[in-house]
Amino acid sequence: MDKVLDCMGLGCPLPVVNTKKEFETFTEKGTLTVKVDNDTAVKNLTRLASNSGYDVASKQISDTEYEVKIVVDPANNCDCSDAGNSKKVTTVVISSSEMGTGDEELGKSLMKMFIFSLTNVDSIPTNIIFYNSGVKLNVEGSDSVEDLKNLEKAGVKIQTCGTCLKHYGLSDKLMVGVVSNMYDIAETLTSSDCVIRP
Repeated sequence: MDKVLDCMGLGCPLPVVNTKKEFETFTEKGTLTVKVDNDTAVKNLTRLASNSGYDVASKQISDTEYEVKIVVDPANNCDCSDAGNSKKVTTVVISSSEMGTGDEELGKSLMKMFIFSLTNVDSIPTNIIFYNSGVKLNVEGSDSVEDLKNLEKAGVKIQTCGTCLKHYGLSDKLMVGVVSNMYDIAETLTSSDCVIRP
Protein backbone atom coordinates (compact mmCIF):
# COMPACT_ATOMS: atom_id res chain seq x y z
CA MET A 1 0.00 0.00 0.00
CA ASP A 2 1.56 3.27 -1.14
CA LYS A 3 -0.03 6.69 -0.73
CA VAL A 4 0.85 10.31 -1.46
CA LEU A 5 -0.34 13.16 0.75
CA ASP A 6 -0.05 16.70 -0.61
CA CYS A 7 0.49 19.20 2.19
CA MET A 8 2.04 21.91 0.04
CA GLY A 9 1.03 25.37 1.18
CA LEU A 10 -0.45 24.19 4.49
CA GLY A 11 0.58 26.07 7.61
CA CYS A 12 1.64 24.52 10.89
CA PRO A 13 0.30 22.25 12.36
CA LEU A 14 -1.81 20.94 9.45
CA PRO A 15 0.89 18.80 7.78
CA VAL A 16 1.36 16.89 11.06
CA VAL A 17 -2.36 16.64 11.76
CA ASN A 18 -3.18 15.43 8.23
CA THR A 19 -0.30 12.95 8.23
CA LYS A 20 -1.34 11.52 11.59
CA LYS A 21 -4.88 11.02 10.27
CA GLU A 22 -3.48 9.35 7.16
CA PHE A 23 -1.57 6.85 9.34
CA GLU A 24 -4.92 5.57 10.58
CA THR A 25 -6.01 4.61 7.05
CA PHE A 26 -3.22 2.03 6.71
CA THR A 27 -4.41 -1.52 7.38
CA GLU A 28 -1.13 -3.07 6.23
CA LYS A 29 2.48 -2.01 5.84
CA GLY A 30 3.05 0.63 3.19
CA THR A 31 4.76 3.89 2.29
CA LEU A 32 3.27 7.33 2.79
CA THR A 33 4.95 10.11 0.83
CA VAL A 34 4.13 13.54 2.22
CA LYS A 35 4.84 16.61 0.10
CA VAL A 36 5.57 19.85 1.98
CA ASP A 37 7.09 23.20 1.15
CA ASN A 38 9.37 23.98 4.10
CA ASP A 39 12.10 22.42 6.22
CA THR A 40 10.22 22.96 9.49
CA ALA A 41 7.41 20.71 8.27
CA VAL A 42 10.01 18.09 7.32
CA LYS A 43 11.43 18.13 10.85
CA ASN A 44 7.97 17.98 12.43
CA LEU A 45 6.95 15.03 10.25
CA THR A 46 10.22 13.24 10.91
CA ARG A 47 9.63 13.56 14.65
CA LEU A 48 6.02 12.37 14.29
CA ALA A 49 7.10 9.30 12.34
CA SER A 50 9.90 8.45 14.77
CA ASN A 51 7.60 8.85 17.78
CA SER A 52 5.12 6.51 16.08
CA GLY A 53 7.80 3.85 15.57
CA TYR A 54 7.98 4.26 11.78
CA ASP A 55 11.03 4.49 9.52
CA VAL A 56 11.33 7.86 7.81
CA ALA A 57 13.51 9.54 5.19
CA SER A 58 13.28 12.90 3.47
CA LYS A 59 14.70 14.67 0.46
CA GLN A 60 14.62 18.18 -0.93
CA ILE A 61 13.22 18.38 -4.45
CA SER A 62 13.63 22.16 -4.88
CA ASP A 63 13.83 25.33 -2.79
CA THR A 64 10.11 25.04 -2.06
CA GLU A 65 9.39 21.33 -2.29
CA TYR A 66 10.30 18.46 -0.01
CA GLU A 67 9.24 14.83 0.21
CA VAL A 68 9.02 12.88 3.44
CA LYS A 69 8.73 9.11 2.97
CA ILE A 70 7.31 7.24 5.95
CA VAL A 71 7.11 3.46 6.15
CA VAL A 72 3.81 2.98 7.96
CA ASP A 73 3.46 -0.39 9.64
CA PRO A 74 0.36 -0.71 11.85
CA ALA A 75 1.89 -3.77 13.50
CA ASN A 76 4.85 -1.65 14.63
CA ASN A 77 2.88 1.33 15.87
CA CYS A 78 4.39 2.72 19.07
CA ASP A 79 2.03 5.10 20.82
CA CYS A 80 4.84 6.58 22.85
CA SER A 81 2.77 9.49 24.13
CA ASP A 82 0.82 7.31 26.58
CA ALA A 83 3.40 4.61 27.20
CA GLY A 84 3.36 3.59 30.85
CA ASN A 85 1.10 6.44 31.89
CA SER A 86 -2.19 6.11 33.68
CA LYS A 87 -4.79 8.79 33.02
CA LYS A 88 -3.81 11.98 34.81
CA VAL A 89 -5.75 15.17 35.32
CA THR A 90 -4.25 17.73 32.98
CA THR A 91 -5.40 21.34 33.02
CA VAL A 92 -4.55 23.92 30.37
CA VAL A 93 -4.62 27.51 31.63
CA ILE A 94 -5.09 30.22 29.02
CA SER A 95 -4.63 33.62 30.62
CA SER A 96 -4.05 35.66 27.48
CA SER A 97 -5.46 35.94 23.98
CA GLU A 98 -1.86 35.72 22.75
CA MET A 99 0.81 33.04 23.09
CA GLY A 100 4.20 34.32 24.20
CA THR A 101 5.45 37.89 24.14
CA GLY A 102 6.58 40.03 21.24
CA ASP A 103 4.56 40.52 18.08
CA GLU A 104 0.83 40.78 18.89
CA GLU A 105 -0.46 39.29 15.63
CA LEU A 106 2.02 36.41 15.82
CA GLY A 107 0.96 35.76 19.41
CA LYS A 108 -2.71 35.58 18.42
CA SER A 109 -1.92 33.27 15.52
CA LEU A 110 0.16 30.96 17.75
CA MET A 111 -2.62 30.74 20.33
CA LYS A 112 -5.17 29.88 17.65
CA MET A 113 -2.84 27.12 16.36
CA PHE A 114 -2.27 25.84 19.90
CA ILE A 115 -6.01 25.46 20.59
CA PHE A 116 -6.51 23.78 17.21
CA SER A 117 -3.61 21.42 17.96
CA LEU A 118 -5.26 20.39 21.25
CA THR A 119 -8.11 18.90 19.19
CA ASN A 120 -5.64 16.54 17.51
CA VAL A 121 -3.28 15.42 20.28
CA ASP A 122 -3.50 11.84 21.54
CA SER A 123 -4.11 12.88 25.15
CA ILE A 124 -6.55 15.77 25.29
CA PRO A 125 -6.57 17.79 28.51
CA THR A 126 -9.09 17.17 31.26
CA ASN A 127 -9.78 20.87 31.76
CA ILE A 128 -9.22 24.18 30.03
CA ILE A 129 -9.47 27.34 32.11
CA PHE A 130 -9.76 30.83 30.61
CA TYR A 131 -9.11 34.00 32.58
CA ASN A 132 -7.92 37.57 32.04
CA SER A 133 -7.74 38.35 28.29
CA GLY A 134 -7.80 34.61 27.58
CA VAL A 135 -11.58 34.81 27.90
CA LYS A 136 -11.68 36.59 24.53
CA LEU A 137 -10.91 33.25 22.86
CA ASN A 138 -14.07 31.61 24.17
CA VAL A 139 -16.67 34.18 23.15
CA GLU A 140 -18.79 35.08 20.16
CA GLY A 141 -16.63 36.08 17.19
CA SER A 142 -13.52 34.14 18.24
CA ASP A 143 -11.83 31.97 15.61
CA SER A 144 -11.27 29.29 18.27
CA VAL A 145 -14.90 28.66 19.21
CA GLU A 146 -15.40 25.67 16.89
CA ASP A 147 -12.22 23.99 18.11
CA LEU A 148 -13.30 24.55 21.71
CA LYS A 149 -16.73 23.08 20.96
CA ASN A 150 -15.02 20.00 19.53
CA LEU A 151 -12.90 19.69 22.67
CA GLU A 152 -15.98 19.99 24.87
CA LYS A 153 -17.72 17.27 22.84
CA ALA A 154 -14.66 15.09 23.41
CA GLY A 155 -15.10 15.45 27.17
CA VAL A 156 -12.92 18.45 28.07
CA LYS A 157 -14.36 20.58 30.88
CA ILE A 158 -14.09 24.24 29.90
CA GLN A 159 -14.30 26.96 32.57
CA THR A 160 -14.23 30.70 31.98
CA CYS A 161 -13.74 33.31 34.69
CA GLY A 162 -16.97 35.28 35.22
CA THR A 163 -15.19 38.28 36.71
CA CYS A 164 -12.96 38.48 33.64
CA LEU A 165 -15.91 38.20 31.23
CA LYS A 166 -17.59 41.09 33.09
CA HIS A 167 -14.41 43.17 33.06
CA TYR A 168 -14.16 42.92 29.27
CA GLY A 169 -17.90 43.43 28.73
CA LEU A 170 -18.35 39.87 27.46
CA SER A 171 -20.67 38.38 30.07
CA ASP A 172 -23.37 37.58 27.51
CA LYS A 173 -20.98 36.42 24.77
CA LEU A 174 -19.68 33.12 26.17
CA MET A 175 -19.98 30.34 23.57
CA VAL A 176 -18.48 27.20 25.17
CA GLY A 177 -18.36 25.70 28.65
CA VAL A 178 -19.43 27.29 31.91
CA VAL A 179 -18.94 30.60 33.68
CA SER A 180 -16.67 29.85 36.61
CA ASN A 181 -15.32 31.59 39.71
CA MET A 182 -11.92 31.84 41.32
CA TYR A 183 -12.73 29.23 43.99
CA ASP A 184 -13.61 26.62 41.36
CA ILE A 185 -10.59 27.61 39.29
CA ALA A 186 -8.29 27.28 42.32
CA GLU A 187 -9.82 23.92 43.19
CA THR A 188 -9.34 22.63 39.65
CA LEU A 189 -5.72 23.80 39.56
CA THR A 190 -4.78 22.37 42.95
CA SER A 191 -6.32 18.98 42.13
CA SER A 192 -4.56 18.70 38.76
CA ASP A 193 -1.58 16.41 38.19
CA CYS A 194 -0.28 18.66 35.45
CA VAL A 195 -0.92 22.33 34.64
CA ILE A 196 0.05 23.65 31.20
CA ARG A 197 0.39 27.36 30.53
CA PRO A 198 0.98 28.07 26.83
